[in-house]
Amino acid sequence: MSRRTDNNHRAATICRAATGLPHRTCLGWAETGLIDYRQPVPDAEDDAQRLFESLLVAELANGLRESERRDGALLGFTSARPARTGLSLGLHPAMADRVLSTVLPRVDEHYGGFRGVPGLRIVPLGRSWALTHVLGRGAVHLVHPDPDWRPALPEHGDGLTQLWRRNRHRLHPAETADLRERAGTAADHGTATAQDWLNSRLLRRPRLLGEAGAAHGSANVYTHGGGDVVVEWCCAVGRDELERRLRRSGLAQRPGRIRERLRDQPWFPGEIAMGGAFVTLRRGPCYAPDATARRYA
Repeated sequence: MSRRTDNNHRAATICRAATGLPHRTCLGWAETGLIDYRQPVPDAEDDAQRLFESLLVAELANGLRESERRDGALLGFTSARPARTGLSLGLHPAMADRVLSTVLPRVDEHYGGFRGVPGLRIVPLGRSWALTHVLGRGAVHLVHPDPDWRPALPEHGDGLTQLWRRNRHRLHPAETADLRERAGTAADHGTATAQDWLNSRLLRRPRLLGEAGAAHGSANVYTHGGGDVVVEWCCAVGRDELERRLRRSGLAQRPGRIRERLRDQPWFPGEIAMGGAFVTLRRGPCYAPDATARRYA
């Protein structure tokens, strides 16, 4: 086997483990130069697509925090088909409606204001569905294991206004204000573009991220103010091993347009930094109901 062929199979193996795609699909990508062993999962090449994917990650991480996550689908997805110009995600059937109710933009007076991804809209495409963004070309196609699946889309309610129903092709003032606030916070930290890269890459690697919740089907994922992502879990995979697999998948491979920062050197174990942006892995004690029984069995 030639070195080139060996590297192609290496890239395909990592791609399959990260996305859940068949090995032959990933191998075809490697043979055509779409991926290689340094970056074995295709990146989004468009800024608008990366921003949209990053907003999805931030909202799902915080919106699903502390809730039950089945079969390790930490962000609600079991597989991904990433492309340079778009992304398709496989929904976990038990979490599909919860994912949509989390990301669809709304004003919740009981919560205290705006919730969801500003500018996100859901669009039917024949028998499938896509999430799009009114400000750019960003789009994420949703794949459900049931070809006849139709989402249970949330309605208006007491103190609850579904903005995506009323403003299908333009931003509501509440969405504009939320985007302006996010932009101001990002400017203060100076790492918004790098964090968008990291968040987008996480979304495109659901199988690796899901390893953190594989033992009990649950884990805790959140962000600090909508920025860096923190993943907390207890069992199934060691922190160092998960970090190794994520790094091997190209998660922290710095794009040429992202400036290296001094803070890119990790300050503590489990911190993955790139361009001043972060993903933090934390493995803690197990509090599952049957943990003690397993420990002493």
